[in-house]
Amino acid sequence: MRAVVNAIAGLLFGLGLLISGMANPAKVQNFLDLAGTFDPSLIFVMLGAVVVTFVGYRLVFRRPRPLLAERFFVPTVKDIDGRLTIGAALFGIGWGLSGFCPGPAFTSLPLLAKGTLIFVPAMLVGIGLARLLMQAKAPAGGAVPTASREA
Repeated sequence: MRAVVNAIAGLLFGLGLLISGMANPAKVQNFLDLAGTFDPSLIFVMLGAVVVTFVGYRLVFRRPRPLLAERFFVPTVKDIDGRLTIGAALFGIGWGLSGFCPGPAFTSLPLLAKGTLIFVPAMLVGIGLARLLMQAKAPAGGAVPTASREA
């Protein structure tokens, strides 16, 4: 059942990205181009996402536990450190240069949108390299620290 719900959620998310224009790198780059061809329409997409997330969290956390899991997993790390800053900077640079962030990139991959055949493999290589670096820096136990805890 969990796999079916996850598949439906993923399809709904991907459809939302396509309908909103987030899967169109030109639209995203125009949104980021404040001094040129600025397109503010994605602000409404982001505001809608914030409202849905805000309401969703309020409803979900009223329950003692999730419907399809034993417990909630919520982020607990709130420190702004070098990893977070560098990661955010790399994400922003990649998003600005390509017009893609990970969700829309995967959504656009089957459409063979311009750039996805380069961006997605490069992103996956970057994720793999980051994991290798984290494992190399991990303590002797080999566990890489995570940013969530059981609630």
